[in-house]
Amino acid sequence: MDTGQKQRGTGRPGRRGLAKLAVWLEDDPPGSLRPLILAVVLTLSAIGLVEVASASSVESIAAGNNPYDLPLKQAMWTVAGVVIMLVLARMPVRRIRWLGWPLLIGSLVALVLVFTPLGMSVNGNRNWLSVGGFTAQPSEFAKLALIVWAAAILDRKQALLGKWKHAVVPLGPAGGLIMLIVALGHDLGTTMIIMMIVAATMFYGGVRMKVFSVAGLICVVAALLLAATSGNRMGRIFSWLGMGSDEDAQGMGYQAQHGAYALASGGWFGVGLGQSRQKWNWIPEAHNDFIFSILGEELGLAGSLLVLGLFAILAIAVFKTIARTTDTFSRIVACSVITWILGQAFINIAMVSGLLPVIGVPLPFISYGGSAMVSSLAGIGVILAVTRPEGLIPEPVRSRGASRFRAKGRPSPGVKQVPEYANQR
Repeated sequence: MDTGQKQRGTGRPGRRGLAKLAVWLEDDPPGSLRPLILAVVLTLSAIGLVEVASASSVESIAAGNNPYDLPLKQAMWTVAGVVIMLVLARMPVRRIRWLGWPLLIGSLVALVLVFTPLGMSVNGNRNWLSVGGFTAQPSEFAKLALIVWAAAILDRKQALLGKWKHAVVPLGPAGGLIMLIVALGHDLGTTMIIMMIVAATMFYGGVRMKVFSVAGLICVVAALLLAATSGNRMGRIFSWLGMGSDEDAQGMGYQAQHGAYALASGGWFGVGLGQSRQKWNWIPEAHNDFIFSILGEELGLAGSLLVLGLFAILAIAVFKTIARTTDTFSRIVACSVITWILGQAFINIAMVSGLLPVIGVPLPFISYGGSAMVSSLAGIGVILAVTRPEGLIPEPVRSRGASRFRAKGRPSPGVKQVPEYANQR
């Protein structure tokens, strides 16, 4: 072994970690946007950790708790989510496809367990499991499970999607069952996100617009019925429409009003990191759904636009990357996951800024919540998996024999190299 090899082998742990990350990205061709996707997601997660620490500190101190308790928990779940993301990113596409049924069945079982003694209610919504001191929200993981499963089903039924029965079954019943279980737990916000996910998978899967439109109309009617059958939800809608008092006894518009105050007082560059006034018990649970208002107050318009810009860059990078493949399963999965994340971000920001009534949807990568963070990072891991360069090269080049020859720097016999990826090694 030469001196250079010894030096590389005895390098510091931090450098070895960076080297492993470089190996993880070594297959990416010049101009690949996958490293950009990873960088944007990690940046958003870091911003979320900082804002969770700022927004939760006051309420924690007032309750007599450690002000670092929630930030440390969020950091723990963020690290766990990043590990899961990187593991999924290295997983072959065929294995991601195989996970569809196990993930869906596991999610359904977990959702049903919410209504057993293992379940618990938080703020009127029964959508949590508590086992051994750990709590989790199964509906967050059901989003990704539904996407992977639906993509596999729609990929296999491509030739039959012209018939409405094949376009609706089994995607419609499975999606409807998940929405029904979540709705029974009084979580309208998550139910609407799952509706959006079902619509996205159908759209990207190539379902005929006639069937897609009918399914969308049914979802809209169902959402309206769920809202109309709850006095609390109707109160929020009336408050949003200006038909009720913003300071009534139930506080229907209290949270939204003070969220608007926070955004307005932020100005161009904010009042300073950690200096929010509205987090002093003016905005209940400021580190959850309304964390964007605290971010806007502390970092101002500049910080708000930075977060919006990062989400925009993430969307462009994902869609430009997936546009380079013709694999139907990969296209449906990647496009549906990014639609879920961006759609949820849009709803949350629109809710905080007063464009929509208060629904109760977390801001991906920013709001406090271990289940939401892990599931969102896992979704990004699936995107990175289905957009790997191997997934963008024709099947003959991806064969095991071709891989061995490429690892040695020689072209595979009888296989025509794709010009863009030739001579990468």
